[in-house]
Amino acid sequence: MAKALTKQQHLDLYYYMRLNRAVEDTMVKLFRQNKIVGGLYSSLGQEAVSVGTAFALEKKDWLAPMIRNIGALLVKGVPPRDVFMQHMAKYDSPTKGKDGTSHFGDLDNLHIVSPISMLGDLIPVMTGVAMAGRYLGHKIVAMTWIGDGGSSTGVFHEGLNFAATQKAPFVLVLENNLWAYSTPVKRQVPVENLADRAKAYGVKSFVVDGNDVAAVFTTAREAVELAREGEGPILIEAKTFRRMGHAQHDPAEYVPAEMKKYWEERDPISRHKKFLFKEKLLDEKGKKEIDAKISALLEKERDFAENSPFPPAEFAEHGVYCTGDDCHKIRAKWERPIAEVTPPKSGVPAVWTVEGFGSGKGSGGGSAPIHFGDTVKHEQKEEAAPSNNGAKSPAKKTAKKSVIATARKAKR
Repeated sequence: MAKALTKQQHLDLYYYMRLNRAVEDTMVKLFRQNKIVGGLYSSLGQEAVSVGTAFALEKKDWLAPMIRNIGALLVKGVPPRDVFMQHMAKYDSPTKGKDGTSHFGDLDNLHIVSPISMLGDLIPVMTGVAMAGRYLGHKIVAMTWIGDGGSSTGVFHEGLNFAATQKAPFVLVLENNLWAYSTPVKRQVPVENLADRAKAYGVKSFVVDGNDVAAVFTTAREAVELAREGEGPILIEAKTFRRMGHAQHDPAEYVPAEMKKYWEERDPISRHKKFLFKEKLLDEKGKKEIDAKISALLEKERDFAENSPFPPAEFAEHGVYCTGDDCHKIRAKWERPIAEVTPPKSGVPAVWTVEGFGSGKGSGGGSAPIHFGDTVKHEQKEEAAPSNNGAKSPAKKTAKKSVIATARKAKR
């Protein structure tokens, strides 16, 4: 891995993982001070997955994080203050205090689609984003994440199949955390590698050590390149472990102590730091400089967030629904001639006439059953009341004979 990455790339990966953890540590303090109004979901131990995969994307590419993929947001360029203010429901947050977690995006500049709480739904959405980019000529790749539990939802399979049939330039990162809330993976999936689920749809997949950030990045970079070249979609299973429960309310006592200890010894930040020191890419002086930079940044960002006001009460009625241009203006940005995808013009009326089927109206010109071939025309039918003995009217007999005669001709 040392040869596959430059020194700066190694240092950047370390920086963003450290920033990811420091941001979450800060939010834990805010949560305990009762300054966070919503839930708080940790990614402790999984930072390498969010950072390593997002780091493989280009600026023009699109991503849609889940609520734990804060590292991906930071790599994409979201300032920590936005993350803080979202969780604190402040007026200066991206959603103006309308949300208490990371449900926000940036469609104009950073190309981020907001998380969707229904797990798996981001897969068909980002497949659509990938297809739209191809249609417009953007040459982009779309990426999203899903957990091991989310890979058992119907929309995961429907979305992956849809992406496969469309050959969408799409990368799906499956974070195998070994636990779906309190359910171990082996109790929900009868396969060793969740990546094998991609085979059913003809999708190429990779399995990577999710606690080795360099391995995650190089794997994601290859997947992104393949998807951009038309070989997508690609699924990456990152085997990892989240060392916290589902949220702050969950102490995860269902996880065996020996399992927690095993993964603590494989902490992605500690592993990468040891690698950097071993390869002489980082020393104590450089580490202290990174720590000081992160500390100064977060102090400034936290102060900004805490001093931001809450939204005024009258703002509650605004922004409930998107009302068009006065809400946000998103327009297709063509990077290919529109004529390439415009149907050819024609002077021939788009009318399909079949002899004997009529025009869709009765023979009398009114709205009535279509006239078929030798059947009696509408205006020839006589409305005769049935006789006392139930005999059919002459008109009905004539129509029946005509139909029988037509059928006999067809048989000959």
